[in-house]
Amino acid sequence: MKLGEVLKDRGLITDERIEVAIAHQKITGNLLGETLINLGFVSSNEIARTLAEQAGIPFVDLAEHIISEEAIRLVPKDVAQKTGFIPLRIQEDGSIEIGITNPSNIHAIDMVLKLTGKRPMVFMIDNQAFHESIERAYFFLENPIQQRINEAIDEIKIAQVLPAATVAALSENLIMEGIRRKATDVHISPEAETVNVFYRVDGVLQYGFCIPKTAKNGIISRLKIMAMLDISEQRLPQDGSFAMTFLNTKYEMRISTTPTIYGENIVLRVLAGTGQLLRVESLGFDESNTKRLKNLFHKPYGIILITGPTGSGKTTTLYAALREVNLLERNVLTVEDPVEYRLSFVKQTPVNLKAGYDFALAGKTFMRQDPDVMLLGEIRDEETAKIAVRASITGHLVLSTLHTNDAITSIPRLQDFNVDRFMLSSSLLAVIAQRLVRKLCPSCKQESEATEDDLALLNISGDVQPGVVESLKKVYRAKGCNMCNQSGYMGRTVVGEILVVNDEIRELVSENASLKKVKEAALNNGMVTLKASGIRKIIEGVTSIEEIARLIV
Repeated sequence: MKLGEVLKDRGLITDERIEVAIAHQKITGNLLGETLINLGFVSSNEIARTLAEQAGIPFVDLAEHIISEEAIRLVPKDVAQKTGFIPLRIQEDGSIEIGITNPSNIHAIDMVLKLTGKRPMVFMIDNQAFHESIERAYFFLENPIQQRINEAIDEIKIAQVLPAATVAALSENLIMEGIRRKATDVHISPEAETVNVFYRVDGVLQYGFCIPKTAKNGIISRLKIMAMLDISEQRLPQDGSFAMTFLNTKYEMRISTTPTIYGENIVLRVLAGTGQLLRVESLGFDESNTKRLKNLFHKPYGIILITGPTGSGKTTTLYAALREVNLLERNVLTVEDPVEYRLSFVKQTPVNLKAGYDFALAGKTFMRQDPDVMLLGEIRDEETAKIAVRASITGHLVLSTLHTNDAITSIPRLQDFNVDRFMLSSSLLAVIAQRLVRKLCPSCKQESEATEDDLALLNISGDVQPGVVESLKKVYRAKGCNMCNQSGYMGRTVVGEILVVNDEIRELVSENASLKKVKEAALNNGMVTLKASGIRKIIEGVTSIEEIARLIV
């Protein structure tokens, strides 16, 4: 079967989308598969999974896989690129795992056997991740960033006069180390005699480096210059941003400074360009909640809110929602801060506060753009909240995010914005509260008996379904191995609760009923709480008790 027919057979694309892709292909001259990816109809990851399933080859997601330096040392980069494979890791039995993008790539198997003398184990990988991963893996092999940082620290320790070039290189290497670790944030925190560097990876801070205090001012000044901030101002907080291109990927860096008793503390937020767009089925919700989400995102009007702390995957869920919308039949407009994903047939605009273009102004403008679906990046103030409600009541589907701890507390939060209770009850379709939890590494997770302390840590109460405690007798714990960089975890998945507003809840909201009554009605309507969803993940062996206790309990 041709690729288009295989994708259609698996429900990933439709005849209409294939026709649109062919029309674009005639203009661009690209291959059909490449055109489908560029248009956002299907991701490179989904095509690779489809090909792997068709060929009977196991699939490996490189986003959740650490490539072994020991393996890539055995194969020259130009050979790997030319032959179309990437070494992944060496197994204990002496065989070598390799990733290929073409299921019929017999030449790669012969080449690996010839170069290494090891028996290859073949896995399917997606083409886009292949090119990104091979560049990263060989770059960091040839440029040991950690070694360079430690050498710069040693040079600074013994220097009488601080070398400006060394400090500048150190500042940039600290950022590059964050990119190597796939960190979302880099913390540069001064102490009395030292400066500590931390990296937030998969939602958890990891200790990085200890730097002499003499380098503090140089590092801070360098980062401020890159973000065009005032280097002389050290008494007041400052915010800025700058862009950095690394291995053909553009990284947006948000920088925030704040004065402390030991000097300015800096946090860099690393926004890693365009990632892979996910489908609702791939987010991590269970089957019943996935069906609920798909039904909600097909609604013609109303408000759907996604809540959770920063870094809980709200934007990813929003874009998974947009992939459920028929973008060829419905006009979709978004305003974001910043635009993190690019999606064809969606009119995306970034917030520009200096020019006075915020969520509220964008919402007003969108009403004159003949919209069907509006995505407002965040409801931050009263004006934006009222525009969202007004747009939903006038026949538009509005998607947005809100900062609350769970789904139920979104209702009083919106009321704090002076949204009329009747208008809110009429417009609100659903609230999705979510967290991202780390998944246990499948290579090293250990089976264990749950103890009384474990159950106390989870603080199990009446909102958890009967029989859960009995199911928690056997659990899995994190251990740590080379595959997961000794962390015990690899990748993340979503844990969420979905409050669907039915007639009973609508009436309770309109009557300003207590949150307890609203929660009882939601549970009776089939809502599974965040804690209960997390405990399900523990029972299924996806994550650990400690991880759920850290994020939810």
